[in-house]
Amino acid sequence: MASSIFDRSINPKVFTDWRHCLAFGLGSGLARKAPGTWGTLAAVPFCCVLWWVFPAWLFAAILLAMSVLGVWLCSVVAQDLGVHDHGGIVWDEWVGYGIALFALPLQWYWPVLAFVVFRVLDIWKPWPIAWCDKNIHGGLGVMVDDVLAGMLSCLCLHGFSLVLVP
Repeated sequence: MASSIFDRSINPKVFTDWRHCLAFGLGSGLARKAPGTWGTLAAVPFCCVLWWVFPAWLFAAILLAMSVLGVWLCSVVAQDLGVHDHGGIVWDEWVGYGIALFALPLQWYWPVLAFVVFRVLDIWKPWPIAWCDKNIHGGLGVMVDDVLAGMLSCLCLHGFSLVLVP
Protein backbone atom coordinates (compact mmCIF):
# COMPACT_ATOMS: atom_id res chain seq x y z
CA MET A 1 0.00 0.00 0.00
CA ALA A 2 1.37 3.44 -0.92
CA SER A 3 2.04 5.73 1.99
CA SER A 4 0.46 9.14 2.09
CA ILE A 5 2.56 12.30 2.04
CA PHE A 6 0.51 13.42 5.04
CA ASP A 7 0.80 11.80 8.46
CA ARG A 8 -2.15 12.18 10.83
CA SER A 9 -0.08 10.88 13.74
CA ILE A 10 2.06 14.05 13.67
CA ASN A 11 -0.80 15.87 15.39
CA PRO A 12 -4.13 14.05 15.74
CA LYS A 13 -5.69 17.17 17.29
CA VAL A 14 -5.71 18.79 13.81
CA PHE A 15 -9.04 17.05 13.21
CA THR A 16 -10.62 17.73 16.61
CA ASP A 17 -9.42 21.19 17.71
CA TRP A 18 -10.01 24.27 15.53
CA ARG A 19 -6.85 25.93 16.86
CA HIS A 20 -4.69 23.02 15.77
CA CYS A 21 -6.55 22.83 12.45
CA LEU A 22 -5.77 26.49 11.68
CA ALA A 23 -2.22 26.35 13.01
CA PHE A 24 -1.54 23.29 10.84
CA GLY A 25 -2.93 25.05 7.76
CA LEU A 26 -6.10 22.95 7.53
CA GLY A 27 -3.93 19.83 7.67
CA SER A 28 -1.25 20.89 5.17
CA GLY A 29 1.31 21.02 8.00
CA LEU A 30 0.94 17.26 8.44
CA ALA A 31 3.19 16.69 5.42
CA ARG A 32 5.98 14.23 6.18
CA LYS A 33 8.51 16.31 4.21
CA ALA A 34 8.66 20.08 3.66
CA PRO A 35 5.56 21.01 5.69
CA GLY A 36 6.34 24.72 5.24
CA THR A 37 6.27 24.37 1.49
CA TRP A 38 3.06 22.32 1.59
CA GLY A 39 1.57 24.85 4.01
CA THR A 40 2.44 27.73 1.69
CA LEU A 41 1.00 25.81 -1.26
CA ALA A 42 -2.24 25.32 0.69
CA ALA A 43 -2.30 29.07 1.41
CA VAL A 44 -2.14 30.01 -2.28
CA PRO A 45 -5.88 29.69 -3.11
CA PHE A 46 -6.97 31.34 0.13
CA CYS A 47 -4.58 34.28 -0.15
CA CYS A 48 -5.14 34.69 -3.89
CA VAL A 49 -8.89 35.06 -3.35
CA LEU A 50 -8.27 37.75 -0.71
CA TRP A 51 -5.69 39.48 -2.94
CA TRP A 52 -7.98 39.41 -5.97
CA VAL A 53 -11.29 40.34 -4.30
CA PHE A 54 -10.45 42.91 -1.65
CA PRO A 55 -8.94 46.36 -2.01
CA ALA A 56 -5.38 46.68 -0.68
CA TRP A 57 -6.43 48.42 2.55
CA LEU A 58 -8.88 45.63 3.45
CA PHE A 59 -6.39 42.91 2.44
CA ALA A 60 -3.86 44.61 4.75
CA ALA A 61 -6.39 44.68 7.60
CA ILE A 62 -7.14 40.96 7.11
CA LEU A 63 -3.40 40.15 7.10
CA LEU A 64 -2.94 42.18 10.29
CA ALA A 65 -5.80 40.31 11.96
CA MET A 66 -4.34 36.99 10.77
CA SER A 67 -0.96 38.00 12.21
CA VAL A 68 -2.38 38.92 15.61
CA LEU A 69 -4.45 35.74 15.68
CA GLY A 70 -1.34 33.83 14.62
CA VAL A 71 0.75 34.99 17.58
CA TRP A 72 -1.88 33.64 19.96
CA LEU A 73 -2.68 30.56 17.87
CA CYS A 74 0.95 29.49 17.43
CA SER A 75 1.62 30.06 21.12
CA VAL A 76 -1.31 27.89 22.22
CA VAL A 77 -0.61 25.07 19.76
CA ALA A 78 3.15 25.07 20.39
CA GLN A 79 2.45 24.85 24.12
CA ASP A 80 -0.04 22.00 23.58
CA LEU A 81 2.55 20.11 21.51
CA GLY A 82 5.42 20.93 23.86
CA VAL A 83 7.56 22.16 20.95
CA HIS A 84 8.54 25.83 20.51
CA ASP A 85 8.24 26.01 16.71
CA HIS A 86 6.85 22.70 15.50
CA GLY A 87 7.52 22.28 11.77
CA GLY A 88 3.88 21.43 11.15
CA ILE A 89 2.66 24.81 12.38
CA VAL A 90 2.20 26.61 9.07
CA TRP A 91 -0.20 29.43 9.90
CA ASP A 92 2.85 31.68 9.80
CA GLU A 93 3.47 30.60 6.17
CA TRP A 94 -0.13 31.47 5.31
CA VAL A 95 0.35 34.98 6.69
CA GLY A 96 3.83 35.42 5.18
CA TYR A 97 2.65 34.35 1.74
CA GLY A 98 -0.30 36.76 1.96
CA ILE A 99 2.08 39.59 2.86
CA ALA A 100 4.25 38.69 -0.14
CA LEU A 101 1.22 39.26 -2.41
CA PHE A 102 0.28 42.60 -0.90
CA ALA A 103 -0.60 45.32 -3.47
CA LEU A 104 0.92 43.46 -6.41
CA PRO A 105 -0.65 43.95 -9.85
CA LEU A 106 -3.51 41.55 -10.52
CA GLN A 107 -1.84 39.28 -13.07
CA TRP A 108 -1.70 35.48 -12.93
CA TYR A 109 2.08 35.20 -12.56
CA TRP A 110 2.43 37.25 -9.34
CA PRO A 111 1.11 34.47 -7.05
CA VAL A 112 3.59 32.04 -8.64
CA LEU A 113 6.51 34.47 -8.24
CA ALA A 114 5.36 35.28 -4.69
CA PHE A 115 5.36 31.58 -3.83
CA VAL A 116 8.91 31.09 -5.14
CA VAL A 117 10.40 34.25 -3.62
CA PHE A 118 8.67 33.71 -0.26
CA ARG A 119 9.79 30.06 0.01
CA VAL A 120 13.39 30.95 -0.90
CA LEU A 121 13.54 33.70 1.72
CA ASP A 122 11.72 31.62 4.35
CA ILE A 123 14.15 28.72 3.88
CA TRP A 124 17.32 30.81 3.41
CA LYS A 125 16.47 33.23 6.26
CA PRO A 126 18.78 36.16 5.50
CA TRP A 127 19.42 38.74 8.23
CA PRO A 128 17.29 39.97 10.09
CA ILE A 129 14.99 36.98 9.55
CA ALA A 130 17.53 34.48 10.94
CA TRP A 131 18.23 36.66 13.98
CA CYS A 132 14.51 36.92 14.79
CA ASP A 133 14.03 33.19 14.27
CA LYS A 134 16.78 32.42 16.82
CA ASN A 135 16.12 35.16 19.38
CA ILE A 136 12.37 35.76 19.59
CA HIS A 137 10.35 33.04 21.29
CA GLY A 138 6.74 32.07 21.85
CA GLY A 139 3.96 32.70 19.37
CA LEU A 140 5.57 35.96 18.28
CA GLY A 141 8.79 34.09 17.53
CA VAL A 142 6.92 31.55 15.39
CA MET A 143 5.23 34.32 13.41
CA VAL A 144 7.86 37.04 13.08
CA ASP A 145 10.34 35.29 10.79
CA ASP A 146 7.62 34.47 8.25
CA VAL A 147 6.11 37.95 8.49
CA LEU A 148 9.57 39.39 7.76
CA ALA A 149 10.12 36.91 4.92
CA GLY A 150 6.75 37.98 3.51
CA MET A 151 7.66 41.68 3.81
CA LEU A 152 11.04 41.17 2.15
CA SER A 153 9.38 39.08 -0.57
CA CYS A 154 6.83 41.84 -1.11
CA LEU A 155 9.59 44.44 -1.48
CA CYS A 156 11.47 42.24 -3.97
CA LEU A 157 8.32 41.55 -5.96
CA HIS A 158 7.41 45.23 -6.13
CA GLY A 159 10.94 45.85 -7.40
CA PHE A 160 10.38 43.17 -10.05
CA SER A 161 7.06 44.80 -10.95
CA LEU A 162 8.88 47.99 -11.90
CA VAL A 163 10.78 45.97 -14.50
CA LEU A 164 8.10 43.45 -15.55
CA VAL A 165 5.00 45.66 -15.73
CA PRO A 166 5.10 48.71 -18.02
